[in-house]
Amino acid sequence: MSCELKLKERIGTINPIFTCQPAGAQYASIGIKDCIGIVHGGQGCVMFVRLLISQHLKESFEIASSSVHEDGAVFGALNRVEEAVDVLLMRYPHVKVIPIITTCSTEVIGDDVDGVVTKLEEELLQVKYPDREVHLIPIHTPSFVGSMVSGYDVAVRDFVKYFAKKDKPSFKINLITGWVNPGDVTELKRLLAEMQIEANVLFEIESFDSPLMPDKSAVSHGSTTIEDLISTADAQGTIALNRYEGGKAAKFLEKRWDVPAIIGPTPIGIRNTDTFLQNLKAMTGKPIPDSLVRDRGIAIDAITDLTHMFLADKKVAIYGNPDLVIGLAEFCLDLEMKPVLLLLGDENAEYENDPRIKALQDSVDFDMEIVANADLWDLEDRIKNKGLELDLILGHSKGRFIAIDNMIPMVRVGFPTYDRAGLFRYPVVGYKGATWLAEQMANALFTDMEYKKNKEWILNVW
Repeated sequence: MSCELKLKERIGTINPIFTCQPAGAQYASIGIKDCIGIVHGGQGCVMFVRLLISQHLKESFEIASSSVHEDGAVFGALNRVEEAVDVLLMRYPHVKVIPIITTCSTEVIGDDVDGVVTKLEEELLQVKYPDREVHLIPIHTPSFVGSMVSGYDVAVRDFVKYFAKKDKPSFKINLITGWVNPGDVTELKRLLAEMQIEANVLFEIESFDSPLMPDKSAVSHGSTTIEDLISTADAQGTIALNRYEGGKAAKFLEKRWDVPAIIGPTPIGIRNTDTFLQNLKAMTGKPIPDSLVRDRGIAIDAITDLTHMFLADKKVAIYGNPDLVIGLAEFCLDLEMKPVLLLLGDENAEYENDPRIKALQDSVDFDMEIVANADLWDLEDRIKNKGLELDLILGHSKGRFIAIDNMIPMVRVGFPTYDRAGLFRYPVVGYKGATWLAEQMANALFTDMEYKKNKEWILNVW
């Protein structure tokens, strides 16, 4: 029995698992209050990413494009950045933070975004907007390297690097959530509130589950403030929930401002949530209250109702963002399931040294493949042509047709999920997330049993 980490065997990509770096920077930027990003590139670099995010969250939001055309791609397009900043400030009087997010085309032609930011600060802002607080932040996310995961990681680091400033010690902690849903943020904030811990939450996207109010005042936007970002340098410590989505920012704060950092584990499942709460206790000195012990007990009870009879030995394939995939795999193992295939959609040299992957390699007693730089053809090919037998698929909506064509039940989790209603409201993290995930997996298997007439009578006597 072996657990093998390897690269995809093909050079080309068929049906990618996720998209490029600028998408990650855009997702990070929408979490900041009074922030509208400018994506320096073609309009498609905004349009398609915004469509994905809007489909996922079922909300609209503001993000801008420098709208580079053919002439700019040949001769340079820094004038488009200057125009975009001016127009944005004129049209949106509340905007204070403007990240300028580069793309493949503008990085290839060598546009000096850092230089144009200096020029704008010395000329446009001083002459035309002298009384406004405006922060222009260059974020370099060329699409020809990395992925939306690394783009998110870079953007979080760059926001923190720009704003963090020492003042006076704070009793707050920095909580870097990683690429999560509004429901995850709600649950994380609830756990912190139960422990009476204050935090700078990076990034606060809970408000993207926004209401429709009679006065039409509600707008979907992030709630992390400039003050939150500035005070990250004064925090007791930083907990980054994900190694590859916020780890860079945690390491920066530790190195530059001596803010102690704990990176991971992603609090998916019981044991990882236990570790998260213990990390909070160690960092702040606050005890874990009985209310969370009770939540844990409820989750374990719910999982116990399902594990041995329905989930044990079920073979699972998981794809998506690496921290999510690894966290889900660890949870599946705790449920006595067999995650036989993990697909990580980018190539990252750190995977070889990831202690979680090493732990999987040391402990699993069945054959498991972990494929880096994978695409969804890796999943489809193994099912159709290589005899991979699966009981369940865990991943975002882009794999739905593989599940449909091969009649394999699937639980939607990750980004983007657009073919099921309201999933962004439900947490994957914490004890409540563990309960929800286990029950979603069980219900998917139950439905499959019914459609295939496979021992569905068990459900009558369960």
